[in-house]
Amino acid sequence: MEITIRKAVDADLDRLMEIFAAARRFMASVGNPNQWINGYPQRAFIAREIADGHCHVCVDANGRVVATFCFLPSPDPFYDRIDDGAWLNDEPYFVIHRLASDGSVKGIGQAVIDWCGARSHNLRIDTHADNRVMQRLAERCGFRRCGIVYVANGTPRIAYQRIREA
Repeated sequence: MEITIRKAVDADLDRLMEIFAAARRFMASVGNPNQWINGYPQRAFIAREIADGHCHVCVDANGRVVATFCFLPSPDPFYDRIDDGAWLNDEPYFVIHRLASDGSVKGIGQAVIDWCGARSHNLRIDTHADNRVMQRLAERCGFRRCGIVYVANGTPRIAYQRIREA
Protein backbone atom coordinates (compact mmCIF):
# COMPACT_ATOMS: atom_id res chain seq x y z
CA MET A 1 0.00 0.00 0.00
CA GLU A 2 1.39 3.34 -1.03
CA ILE A 3 -0.40 6.39 0.32
CA THR A 4 0.61 9.97 0.99
CA ILE A 5 -0.95 12.04 3.73
CA ARG A 6 -1.34 15.77 3.31
CA LYS A 7 -3.50 18.60 4.61
CA ALA A 8 -6.84 18.86 2.88
CA VAL A 9 -7.53 21.86 0.65
CA ASP A 10 -10.82 23.45 -0.40
CA ALA A 11 -10.70 21.60 -3.74
CA ASP A 12 -10.94 18.30 -1.80
CA LEU A 13 -14.29 19.12 -0.18
CA ASP A 14 -16.59 17.41 -2.72
CA ARG A 15 -14.48 14.25 -2.57
CA LEU A 16 -14.47 14.32 1.24
CA MET A 17 -18.25 14.46 1.31
CA GLU A 18 -18.33 11.40 -1.00
CA ILE A 19 -15.98 9.59 1.37
CA PHE A 20 -18.11 10.44 4.41
CA ALA A 21 -21.22 9.14 2.58
CA ALA A 22 -19.38 5.90 1.77
CA ALA A 23 -18.23 5.61 5.39
CA ARG A 24 -21.80 6.09 6.68
CA ARG A 25 -23.00 3.31 4.35
CA PHE A 26 -20.19 1.03 5.50
CA MET A 27 -20.85 1.72 9.19
CA ALA A 28 -24.55 0.95 8.74
CA SER A 29 -23.69 -2.31 6.95
CA VAL A 30 -21.58 -3.53 9.89
CA GLY A 31 -24.06 -2.71 12.66
CA ASN A 32 -23.21 0.94 13.35
CA PRO A 33 -26.04 2.99 11.83
CA ASN A 34 -26.24 5.59 14.61
CA GLN A 35 -22.78 7.16 14.88
CA TRP A 36 -22.83 9.64 11.99
CA ILE A 37 -26.49 10.58 11.65
CA ASN A 38 -28.32 13.49 10.01
CA GLY A 39 -25.58 13.96 7.42
CA TYR A 40 -22.77 14.31 9.94
CA PRO A 41 -20.20 15.58 9.36
CA GLN A 42 -21.82 18.46 7.52
CA ARG A 43 -20.11 20.17 4.59
CA ALA A 44 -19.75 23.52 6.39
CA PHE A 45 -18.15 21.79 9.37
CA ILE A 46 -15.57 20.02 7.21
CA ALA A 47 -14.91 23.24 5.27
CA ARG A 48 -14.09 24.88 8.62
CA GLU A 49 -11.81 21.97 9.57
CA ILE A 50 -9.98 22.44 6.25
CA ALA A 51 -9.66 26.20 6.83
CA ASP A 52 -8.36 25.57 10.35
CA GLY A 53 -5.73 23.15 9.02
CA HIS A 54 -7.03 20.12 10.94
CA CYS A 55 -8.38 18.05 8.06
CA HIS A 56 -6.02 15.68 6.25
CA VAL A 57 -6.39 13.37 3.29
CA CYS A 58 -4.83 10.08 2.27
CA VAL A 59 -3.91 9.97 -1.41
CA ASP A 60 -3.24 6.70 -3.24
CA ALA A 61 -0.47 6.07 -5.78
CA ASN A 62 -2.80 7.25 -8.59
CA GLY A 63 -3.35 10.63 -6.90
CA ARG A 64 -6.89 9.84 -5.77
CA VAL A 65 -8.08 10.92 -2.33
CA VAL A 66 -9.22 7.69 -0.66
CA ALA A 67 -9.58 8.65 3.01
CA THR A 68 -9.69 11.55 5.41
CA PHE A 69 -9.24 12.33 9.09
CA CYS A 70 -8.86 15.30 11.39
CA PHE A 71 -5.81 15.69 13.61
CA LEU A 72 -6.19 18.30 16.32
CA PRO A 73 -4.04 19.49 19.21
CA SER A 74 -5.38 19.49 22.75
CA PRO A 75 -7.42 20.50 24.52
CA ASP A 76 -10.57 18.89 23.19
CA PRO A 77 -13.48 20.28 25.25
CA PHE A 78 -15.39 17.01 24.97
CA TYR A 79 -12.55 15.28 26.79
CA ASP A 80 -12.78 17.48 29.89
CA ARG A 81 -15.32 15.08 31.39
CA ILE A 82 -14.61 11.36 31.37
CA ASP A 83 -16.86 8.89 33.19
CA ASP A 84 -16.21 5.29 34.23
CA GLY A 85 -12.44 5.73 34.09
CA ALA A 86 -9.69 8.29 33.65
CA TRP A 87 -7.20 9.48 31.07
CA LEU A 88 -3.75 7.95 31.29
CA ASN A 89 -2.19 11.38 31.85
CA ASP A 90 -2.96 15.11 31.72
CA GLU A 91 -0.14 16.00 29.33
CA PRO A 92 -0.73 17.77 25.99
CA TYR A 93 -2.12 15.38 23.38
CA PHE A 94 -3.45 15.19 19.83
CA VAL A 95 -6.84 13.82 18.86
CA ILE A 96 -7.77 11.79 15.80
CA HIS A 97 -11.35 12.51 14.72
CA ARG A 98 -13.57 11.61 11.77
CA LEU A 99 -11.43 8.89 10.22
CA ALA A 100 -13.23 7.81 7.05
CA SER A 101 -12.28 5.82 3.96
CA ASP A 102 -13.90 5.03 0.64
CA GLY A 103 -12.89 1.39 1.24
CA SER A 104 -10.69 1.13 -1.85
CA VAL A 105 -7.37 0.80 0.01
CA LYS A 106 -6.82 -1.61 2.89
CA GLY A 107 -4.80 -0.57 5.95
CA ILE A 108 -5.79 3.09 5.96
CA GLY A 109 -6.61 3.13 9.67
CA GLN A 110 -3.21 1.73 10.62
CA ALA A 111 -1.46 4.14 8.24
CA VAL A 112 -3.28 7.13 9.75
CA ILE A 113 -2.49 6.10 13.31
CA ASP A 114 1.15 5.50 12.39
CA TRP A 115 1.34 8.95 10.76
CA CYS A 116 -0.27 10.63 13.78
CA GLY A 117 1.94 8.66 16.18
CA ALA A 118 5.02 9.96 14.38
CA ARG A 119 3.83 13.49 15.19
CA SER A 120 2.70 13.01 18.78
CA HIS A 121 3.55 10.42 21.41
CA ASN A 122 0.26 11.13 23.22
CA LEU A 123 -2.86 10.35 21.16
CA ARG A 124 -6.54 10.18 22.03
CA ILE A 125 -9.53 8.98 20.05
CA ASP A 126 -13.15 8.20 20.75
CA THR A 127 -15.78 6.14 19.01
CA HIS A 128 -19.40 5.02 19.23
CA ALA A 129 -20.17 1.86 21.20
CA ASP A 130 -21.44 0.25 17.98
CA ASN A 131 -18.27 1.04 16.02
CA ARG A 132 -16.54 -2.29 16.53
CA VAL A 133 -14.24 -1.65 13.55
CA MET A 134 -12.73 1.46 15.16
CA GLN A 135 -12.57 -0.20 18.58
CA ARG A 136 -10.58 -3.13 17.14
CA LEU A 137 -8.28 -0.75 15.26
CA ALA A 138 -7.60 1.29 18.40
CA GLU A 139 -6.84 -1.77 20.49
CA ARG A 140 -4.68 -3.34 17.77
CA CYS A 141 -2.68 -0.08 17.59
CA GLY A 142 -1.96 -0.03 21.31
CA PHE A 143 -4.66 2.32 22.58
CA ARG A 144 -6.12 1.68 26.02
CA ARG A 145 -9.78 2.13 26.79
CA CYS A 146 -10.02 4.95 29.35
CA GLY A 147 -13.73 5.59 29.91
CA ILE A 148 -16.70 7.40 28.40
CA VAL A 149 -16.77 10.93 26.96
CA TYR A 150 -19.71 12.84 25.48
CA VAL A 151 -19.81 14.58 22.10
CA ALA A 152 -21.60 17.83 21.21
CA ASN A 153 -25.05 16.24 20.96
CA GLY A 154 -24.60 14.62 24.38
CA THR A 155 -24.22 11.05 23.19
CA PRO A 156 -21.54 8.86 24.80
CA ARG A 157 -18.37 7.67 23.11
CA ILE A 158 -15.76 5.17 24.23
CA ALA A 159 -12.51 7.05 24.87
CA TYR A 160 -9.06 5.67 24.15
CA GLN A 161 -5.53 6.93 24.71
CA ARG A 162 -2.10 5.78 23.61
CA ILE A 163 1.17 7.03 25.06
CA ARG A 164 4.49 6.13 23.50
CA GLU A 165 7.98 7.06 24.63
CA ALA A 166 8.84 10.51 23.31
